Amino acid sequence: MVVSFLVCLALFVAVGVSSVFKSRGTKQDYYLASSSINPLLVGLSAVATNNSGYMFIGVIGYTYVAGLSSIWLMFGWILGDYVASIYVHSRLREATQRTGAVSYAGVLSNWYGGNNTHLARLIAIISLVFLLAYAGAQLVAGGKALHVLLGWPSYSGAIIGAVLVAVYCLAGGIRASIWTDAAQSVVMIVAMAVLMIVAVLAQGGVGSVVSSMGEIEGFLSWTPKDVLFPGFFGVVVFAVSWMFAGFSVIGQPHIMVRFMTLGSNKKMNRARLWYYLWFIIFYAMAIAVGMLARIYIIDTGSFDAELALPTMAQELLPPYLAGLMLAGIFAATMSTADSLVLSCSAAITHDLIPHAIEKTWLIKLATVVITLIALCWALLNTQSVFNMVIMSWSALASGFAPLLLAQCLGARPSQRLAVSAVCSGLASALIWRFLGWQGALYEGMIGILVGLLVIYMPTFFQAYFRAIRPDSADKSM
Repeated sequence: MVVSFLVCLALFVAVGVSSVFKSRGTKQDYYLASSSINPLLVGLSAVATNNSGYMFIGVIGYTYVAGLSSIWLMFGWILGDYVASIYVHSRLREATQRTGAVSYAGVLSNWYGGNNTHLARLIAIISLVFLLAYAGAQLVAGGKALHVLLGWPSYSGAIIGAVLVAVYCLAGGIRASIWTDAAQSVVMIVAMAVLMIVAVLAQGGVGSVVSSMGEIEGFLSWTPKDVLFPGFFGVVVFAVSWMFAGFSVIGQPHIMVRFMTLGSNKKMNRARLWYYLWFIIFYAMAIAVGMLARIYIIDTGSFDAELALPTMAQELLPPYLAGLMLAGIFAATMSTADSLVLSCSAAITHDLIPHAIEKTWLIKLATVVITLIALCWALLNTQSVFNMVIMSWSALASGFAPLLLAQCLGARPSQRLAVSAVCSGLASALIWRFLGWQGALYEGMIGILVGLLVIYMPTFFQAYFRAIRPDSADKSM
């Protein structure tokens, strides 16, 4: 097991470090790979970054508890993601080229030009806080897997993951991140497929699997337990709220920057094709494995559901395949953690510091510091991976998605209005979570709607007053 695991890790490091031979030694190349990445690699990298330890540990753990009703998360998430991509991805890439910015915050704050430094720094600060929490969650996920499969202390997985992420980020920046993401995505999907097939065969086939699941009370119910409204309407509201979770991808700097590395919009459709093809297959298999785990592992009430996948892998797979599964989990955590670290580094060197840093060694130093902070966050963490990821995901989406979507649709909010929208959306999502209502309705949906309301409310009132007082409107022009 250890040998196959280490071989895969060595492969990832070799791929990442080899990117140094393509590096041009500039900030634009370090953070955007000089906008020269192949669409296939962009698609695989974006989806590997999206489907992180959250999918291997969080989603499978949630499915282990919730059963078939967790499928609404998949439907909602992927559909929302797709709808967002139609309106946003190409426009964001164009704005990246137009503004010359190398960071997500830089593009959003200078969409139409100008010097919106307050907005850029606000976006950078919010990005730092929640991306670090997100990165910490990935390292925690890797630590949990190592603890179950190898018996190592949980902190050892977090440390190993942090070291590897730092190594290939230092080697080639985002190009190294994207190249390793592509390699990791292959290991991730192979590992998930192997475990799913072995589990079904060991149970005696699909018919036997369904029969066993049917014996668990409520496990094959299509209705989630904590819906806001009873019956079919409650299921619809639940699914729609998770559409907003998928839509929230446009508020994730570490994912959107992947599409910013494309050279032209002509390549966008190819990147999206690979992205959604891989996404649908992998998410479906993750739900299947989560449900299969419930058959093999008895829910004692004290069992940590987020250990379902590594526990089942240990029971069903021979050592060398268990090592592959462990490598798949680690690949998932690293493919997201490296992206998060680079986005945080860009926020510091490009948006927070008054005079943007251009020297490569200082940029790489910032990357090392961010990695260390994320590691400390992971070691001190007490929350589940699922909760940490959803909290960070919804916070980033609530703060940034309304502004990005409005700009893509042609709105030109002032810096003051943009700051108000970012703060209002973020605050609404955090309050909703603090009140404990996130189980019934995804908090990011509330935050996004509030942010859009703040942006478009002044336009609505101006149109209203022009309608009821046309004479005064004419005099003011």
